[in-house]
Amino acid sequence: MSARLNPNRYFPTDATQRGIAAELFAGIEKLPIISPHGHTDPAWFAYDQPFEDAVSLLLWPDHYLLRLLYSQGMRLEMIGIAPLDGDKTGVETDRRKIWRLLAEKYYIFRGTPCRAWLDHTFLEVFGLDRPFGPATADYYYDAINEKLQQPAFRPRALFARFNIEAIATTEHSLDPLKDHAAILASGWEGRVVTTFRPDEVTDPDHELFAPSLVRLGEITGEDTASWKGYLKAIENRRAFFRAHGATATDHGHATAQTANLPAADAEALFNAVRSGKSDAAQRETFRGQMLTEMARMSVEDGMVMQIHPGCWRNHNAQLYRRHGRNVGGDMPAVGGFMGQMKPLLDRFGNRSDFTLLLFTLDETTYSRELAPLAGHYPCLKLGPAWWFHDSPEGMMRYRRQTTESAGFYNTAGFNDDTRAFFSIPARHDLARRIDCAYLAELVAQGRLPMEEAAEVARDLTYSLPKQVYKL
Repeated sequence: MSARLNPNRYFPTDATQRGIAAELFAGIEKLPIISPHGHTDPAWFAYDQPFEDAVSLLLWPDHYLLRLLYSQGMRLEMIGIAPLDGDKTGVETDRRKIWRLLAEKYYIFRGTPCRAWLDHTFLEVFGLDRPFGPATADYYYDAINEKLQQPAFRPRALFARFNIEAIATTEHSLDPLKDHAAILASGWEGRVVTTFRPDEVTDPDHELFAPSLVRLGEITGEDTASWKGYLKAIENRRAFFRAHGATATDHGHATAQTANLPAADAEALFNAVRSGKSDAAQRETFRGQMLTEMARMSVEDGMVMQIHPGCWRNHNAQLYRRHGRNVGGDMPAVGGFMGQMKPLLDRFGNRSDFTLLLFTLDETTYSRELAPLAGHYPCLKLGPAWWFHDSPEGMMRYRRQTTESAGFYNTAGFNDDTRAFFSIPARHDLARRIDCAYLAELVAQGRLPMEEAAEVARDLTYSLPKQVYKL
């Protein structure tokens, strides 16, 4: 890492296009960040306490880092992550040693977006201009920890420094949202909203499905042993989330399969999955029916609906059993939308008062299915290149494969989808640069006037995320 980041990073190597990209970027570089989908902890902003240390802040929450470290034979216990059973045998507790392990393995991130995000964070946020590695591990650890105790590095101060206008967190449907209530009660002007994520009450394969149905009934006063009561209880929770600022829902289903069953059949299916006696096909149909029910609820209450299929979650069964979710064991999977989404689209696809955002980890669907669908149905918008494809090449592939069929204005701009708060400026900087690089090609080829490219750049950066997510 040099003493400064290359000002033309990620721009085209062709001098003409690079100049165009730089000019476009200059017009949007300082725009506020709209972060409409993410997983930062609302408690940070509610209580504004200092972050603990470099390891808990920069390493543990970032499953991008965890998965590559694990791929190199580094057990999670070696970096301080204890198993679910609480067995502390072999779990490293010295965080300085953990940080040194990250420094020793930093070379494995060369060429990855993780390296770009961390370099940006080290240099631009913390002002650490020496290359990170074994020789500077202690310098980094001490400098970062010292800065984290300063008022300027508390969550609310960084929210302002990062120029964040609005950020959305994501909470499960049973969450009491006490942290969001504390934010609202504090009088702080920063805008932090929640997002409704109901997987534990809509997915019969979720490990918490059965107890969550019971708890859902307890906190809503509805009979969740009945189909109608169950739906009313979910509607109740959606209203609770809206009262705490939510404008969107999020659904982490493995596939985009939807269903539109007659009421009696849907009730019978619910009884089967609730009893625990359903088969795999019935559970998949139930998930599909619940996506359609969620679409109905979004039509009624105005919440934006997001679906994230194409991911094989917890692919590493051994790691999942030992450490649980979100530790780097998720993988892209083959997916599809055209036939799978048809039951839902037959019912709601032609409505312009309903917004449905589609994401995927299966890039083969971009030009074949997603872009044509979004380029036709009024309700559909495309989420950005997501997760494994939240990278320079992935973002550029996304633009190349979707723009000709869907255009720019059937997309939702960029969201960072991260737990790593300090990487948010780096991720948005990268996305803005890639969009400018793509637009520069269109301008250089005579396919788009410069003034229109500048307008598109601004819309992708700022206007579209605000508009699509109703922020």
